[in-house]
Amino acid sequence: MARWEPNAQRRLQQAAGALFAERGYADVTVADIAERAGLTKRTFFNHFPDKREVLFADAAAFEASVLKHLAAADPASEPLAAAVEALTSAGLSDLAQYGEYAAARRELIASSIDLQERDLIKTASLTAAIAAGLLERGVPPRTATFAGKAAVAVFTAAYDDWIDAPTADFSALMRQELAELRRAVCG
Repeated sequence: MARWEPNAQRRLQQAAGALFAERGYADVTVADIAERAGLTKRTFFNHFPDKREVLFADAAAFEASVLKHLAAADPASEPLAAAVEALTSAGLSDLAQYGEYAAARRELIASSIDLQERDLIKTASLTAAIAAGLLERGVPPRTATFAGKAAVAVFTAAYDDWIDAPTADFSALMRQELAELRRAVCG
């Protein structure tokens, strides 16, 4: 094996995805992933703390994208609208790369308690980051928390719909889910 190979992180993610699809999450080791990628275990651990993180490695970049869009949102926007707009913008720029892989990833997460736990942690982190971003916009703490949680719920529903229909307009799905949330809350 070469000492340095380009795109090691992406190669490890692709190898892990293929192996998880073939064998299931529990039956794949870090050594298996590294070998499939043509890399070493050490290289794996240079990019990921554990095999769960292979599926969630892009979460920090997505969160940063959401916060960038939230900071750029119209200051006059209500908190929930600003948060949903930020998630929509980040989703539009980041989701396309996951098209065919998204459904398999969702099934894989559903198949493992460890992955469900990690997914909940990443979702909670995104929610807290959005609430913090809203606080920076002068939104009261309780309102920021509610808006962050509601916006992430809208995003999660729209993302699930998008996985089922990857050619659907993600912005339209977000608007649809936001309207559905408002109907549920407001009657």
